[in-house]
Amino acid sequence: MSDAPGARLRIDKWLWQARFFKTRSLAARMVGEGRVRVNGERVIKASHGIAPGDSLTFPQGNRIRVVEVAALGTRRGPAAEAQALYLDHTPPPVPRVGPRPTGRDRRRLDAERAAPED
Repeated sequence: MSDAPGARLRIDKWLWQARFFKTRSLAARMVGEGRVRVNGERVIKASHGIAPGDSLTFPQGNRIRVVEVAALGTRRGPAAEAQALYLDHTPPPVPRVGPRPTGRDRRRLDAERAAPED
């Protein structure tokens, strides 16, 4: 891990090293599409530099991740090494209110929605 003062690392490379994305090109695509924010500002260049203390917000799967850069890595190492690169501030997922609907429940709900209102 790089601890040099004023050191910066490309955002796509850091996201890949921290194991948020399987490939660096996928991380670069997410940044290029404007889906990553650094300290609240949208970033569209994969070459944007980040430093420890920066806050990143980006979608991953079906949730929004909020992480703080704790360190800059030098390689894509094992998961334990990757987890040391950031502090996770992602809010917990919203719990499901009730049980998952069955197929019968889903058909009934669809029929009620499709019924014309008089």
